[in-house]
Amino acid sequence: MPMWFDETFDTNVRLGFRVEKYIYHARSEYQTIDIFDTAPFGRALALDSVYQTSVGDEFNYHEMLVHPALVTAPSIKRVLVVGGGDGGTVREVLRHPEVEKVTMVELDRMVTEACRQHLTEMKVPWEDPRLELRFEDGVAYLKNSQDRFDVILVDGPDPVGPAEGLYTSPFYESCREHLTPDGVLAAQIEAPQLMYKDFSRIAKTLKRVFRTADPYFGPVPIYVCGSWAYGYATQAETRASLKMERVERIEPGCRYWNRDIFKAAFTQSNLVRRALAE
Repeated sequence: MPMWFDETFDTNVRLGFRVEKYIYHARSEYQTIDIFDTAPFGRALALDSVYQTSVGDEFNYHEMLVHPALVTAPSIKRVLVVGGGDGGTVREVLRHPEVEKVTMVELDRMVTEACRQHLTEMKVPWEDPRLELRFEDGVAYLKNSQDRFDVILVDGPDPVGPAEGLYTSPFYESCREHLTPDGVLAAQIEAPQLMYKDFSRIAKTLKRVFRTADPYFGPVPIYVCGSWAYGYATQAETRASLKMERVERIEPGCRYWNRDIFKAAFTQSNLVRRALAE
């Protein structure tokens, strides 16, 4: 009999993939960590039985989280990544040669250690001298830090347990205070259908905290709803325009993101418009 790994969402929805080989299973201080080879998407990571990423589809998520901010922010010399333990986000950030330093603050060291050992196909440049790894709580880090960043990327899991604080007004206000005046925040903000309440709450929280805050959307096949939402936020009056030199340098190496996707991703369905208007 084939072995399957199932994620059950909210007791009503189940997503499963056939597992070809189990690679890693452990329990950290914070969560259960599983890495296994799936038939459709290759090697995958799950935390507390929730799919996080796979080598076969991770580019959809990581390119969409990173590049909208990195190709529009006026400066991208200093970047903070909160979460992102699998390394896909910092990999995409480090593709930009203007980045002088990226600080990744991940709560669970065991996640990163497991991914460095077992998700090598993601080709994360862990030894890049521009990368600083810090294993601590992202909320506490921002409270205690005096640093300013041109871009902050929030790559956290769902807003439950230790990650719940990453989706609140105090945290986003702290991000705002640690951004340069025209800096950009990009964050994953759940999905507008199966996670309607969380999505609308988080999107409206960003709008309260930042002068400009817009959701944008893209596919993530390994996630239970198939599509995902992100938030783009800045204290500028509007989103900055594309920096075409960066676009032309980054676009050929992307598997999903491009300038047309960027424009289309900010289009809002009626469902989203109603959620934000409530």
